[in-house]
Amino acid sequence: MKNSKGHSRDLRIGRTSEPGRLYLITAVTLNREPVFAKLANARTLINVFRAESELKQVRTWAFVVMPDHFHWMVQLNDEALSHVVGRVKGIAARRLGRAIWQDGFHDRALRQEHDLKAMARYVVANPIRAGIVDSVADYPHWDAVWL
Repeated sequence: MKNSKGHSRDLRIGRTSEPGRLYLITAVTLNREPVFAKLANARTLINVFRAESELKQVRTWAFVVMPDHFHWMVQLNDEALSHVVGRVKGIAARRLGRAIWQDGFHDRALRQEHDLKAMARYVVANPIRAGIVDSVADYPHWDAVWL
């Protein structure tokens, strides 16, 4: 079994950062602890996502904050993907006052031919697939530009 550092390194293989490219990012909490099951903690992370967009670091297309991970559909500006995600994870951890993240993150570059609305629907429907709620209307920790 690989240690988390080895797995984290594997996640970086082939990673590129292209300005203007959309990415679907997934990051997981340390030991899958349900940090974001608490309303205040989830809102803290959401505020970090929103600040990144307001500061024009990225453009957020959709996100969902699950109890032990997040999915974030984001478009890069000029900054490297690893810097953006590292900053978001770091700010959230500092605001919550403790280490909360596993090393690394998973990313998937999205191409223009992808159905971006369908991808956003997939992202925000995570709580339904996880059995947390029956409808996205019943889950407070998501947003999408189309909805």
